[in-house]
Amino acid sequence: MSETPHPIDLLIEARWIVPVEPRGVVLEQHAVAIDGERIVALLPIADARARYAPRERVVLDEHALIPGLVNAHVHNPMTLMRGLADDLPLMRWLQEHIWPAEAKAIGPEFVRDGIELAVAEMLRGGTTCCNENYFFPDVQAATYRRLGFRAMVGLPVIEFPSAWAATRDEYFDKGLAVHDEFRGEALLGTSFAPHAPYTVSDESFERIHLLSDQLDLPVHLHLHETAHEVEDARRDRGARPFARMQALGLVNERLIAVHMTQLTDAEIAACAEAGVAVVHCPESNLKLASGFCPAEKLRRAGVRLALGTDGCASNNDLDMFGEMRTAALLAKAVAEDASALDAASALHAATLGGAQALGWSERIGSIEAGKQADLAAIRLDEIETQPLYNVISQIVYATGRQQVSDVWVAGMRKLRERVLSDLDVAELREKARRWRERLAG
Repeated sequence: MSETPHPIDLLIEARWIVPVEPRGVVLEQHAVAIDGERIVALLPIADARARYAPRERVVLDEHALIPGLVNAHVHNPMTLMRGLADDLPLMRWLQEHIWPAEAKAIGPEFVRDGIELAVAEMLRGGTTCCNENYFFPDVQAATYRRLGFRAMVGLPVIEFPSAWAATRDEYFDKGLAVHDEFRGEALLGTSFAPHAPYTVSDESFERIHLLSDQLDLPVHLHLHETAHEVEDARRDRGARPFARMQALGLVNERLIAVHMTQLTDAEIAACAEAGVAVVHCPESNLKLASGFCPAEKLRRAGVRLALGTDGCASNNDLDMFGEMRTAALLAKAVAEDASALDAASALHAATLGGAQALGWSERIGSIEAGKQADLAAIRLDEIETQPLYNVISQIVYATGRQQVSDVWVAGMRKLRERVLSDLDVAELREKARRWRERLAG
């Protein structure tokens, strides 16, 4: 006597499923069973149809289903500054263009509207989670919550006044209030986000270290972004920034170190031993001529490696497919090894690697029973991805983000056959136009 099929909310049947864990595996003609926000099973389609009675069935007959991509370093309100100041070195870009523009525009509306535009772009590109680093984290968190998008929201710390806070104490007080307000949110987390060693004092870093330990919060930090940063630190402080972070106790498993283009072998070994996560932002680094993160050395040393786009003011997009491809190609050139950062490793860095960096690998980053149903479907029958020999290689080296058809965050469908569920594209365009007029004026 056969068992009665078990009722569930959703069954997604796909031509291919790339679970990411185990690495490099591709499952053909499999299904993901979802109930509520969680994955309950990953199994062959025939078995799924016998075992489950879904309220909704989605058939992806020419698609690959992957975990939602994790953009592990963004400044999403800066999407409104896309293309504002291009083809400039980092410090000129910051000091002469970005910081003055922010002084003119930054505020709650700017942050809200920039994040709305960014979420629309990320969802259309298969990204379901980001690690945010900007001012007004209260507005950020409220906007991500309203849009049902998964985000780690950084609590900014910097030694000069901004529209968000005027003093060091105010940065900490307001940041901790945001942490308390949003602590119970299912899709949100908080981290400390000190800007960089050259803009944050030892006193602030010591306070961050103490609070990070007490609250078990990550520390999201730009570190060793350029050779200039490292040289200035050696001249002014007698130590490389990484050594300073070590002395302050911040080189540990909670550190999310972004960029890391200037690393010695000893520093790489120290990252591996301490459990540091490194976020590689290859396209932003290339555009600003910041240097090359030794991604393959880090990976081989066992360092947790994630990928990020950085902000649209320095990239100029939030395209994680482009970031995977660039990371894989650049790693080969830097390592002088064509096997460096292979396609499966690049996909891992863009999914489970990002989840590990945020401390969320038990929730997201791979397609496994018990995890949240953060998923992206990619059409692979487009002319640009034919013929198809290797699914993972095709995703990393040939697929464009425009081939993402459907996206789910915690089991909720956010993109349906390229149409956004919760955002009005015409309204987003109009808001972007108004901000362009204001910033360009």
